[in-house]
Amino acid sequence: MKFSELVKLLEKNGFKTVKQKGSIRYYKKADWNKLIRIDYHGSKEVPTGTCHAILKAAGIKG
Repeated sequence: MKFSELVKLLEKNGFKTVKQKGSIRYYKKADWNKLIRIDYHGSKEVPTGTCHAILKAAGIKG
């Protein structure tokens, strides 16, 4: 999965960007108490472990 696809998946599940500094983006949704941090690199592939950790932190079954 590419970083851009991962962001689309988060946004489809209700997450929105709450802050950004350089390539680091933080996502949050109303009923979720954690910030999801992504070091965004566009069309590059997300490492498998990183992808699973982000999806798990967001409560999304991957």
